[in-house]
Amino acid sequence: MRATTGLSGFAGRRRAARLLLPGLFLLLSACGHYDIKNLAKSDIDLVADEVIVETRSLVRDLTIKLYKRNPAELRKVPGQTIEGRLAILRENRRELLFAELQGRQGINAMDLAFDPVYQGDRVFALVAGLADMLRQSYGYKPEMFMVDQLNAEALATSARNIEVLVWKLKQSRRADGRPYLITHERGGVVDNLSFERLFGKLIALQDLLARVAADADDRLITTAVHTASTVFIPLPI
Repeated sequence: MRATTGLSGFAGRRRAARLLLPGLFLLLSACGHYDIKNLAKSDIDLVADEVIVETRSLVRDLTIKLYKRNPAELRKVPGQTIEGRLAILRENRRELLFAELQGRQGINAMDLAFDPVYQGDRVFALVAGLADMLRQSYGYKPEMFMVDQLNAEALATSARNIEVLVWKLKQSRRADGRPYLITHERGGVVDNLSFERLFGKLIALQDLLARVAADADDRLITTAVHTASTVFIPLPI
């Protein structure tokens, strides 16, 4: 994350807020979490804080849903519980680095969930990697202040990676044809669309915040993140 310098940068952030925050307000209001609580921060900082809170809540919901659909993954770690997994993610407020994931973070941890030779908990690899990637897109900051500046390209790249994740969950298969993780479909029948809604919220939040950051800097999002991809893209940080 780069520090904002000069009045022009601050003015840009204010202009971006006026143009794009209404959309974020509506999305966050629908999620039920938006509440102005710190007038010492800029408008963008306040919204970024709420996005951080909301994405962590969505990852929590995803963790619960995935374990309920894939209980065998939880049993790979003796004595582990869903609440225990949630506590690990909750207690680590910044980077997520775990020995059981071979020291992998972000997109590298998510890849483990689709690695045919990986014998560990695929659900944890996916959600810990996803959570770490989202945190990386915020510069590993649990909240934002006026001296901070959002990285538009990192945010946009994270949104594209979530789209890739959705594709992998639908298309990646074991040698016997079974999905690595059950989500929206079980036994060839689509029976749970809640995953689509959850991932859609995450993508929308990251994309909208990327637009705010890009407008604040008077720049275009120039990385090749709009190109269709079936592999995760490193965040440009």
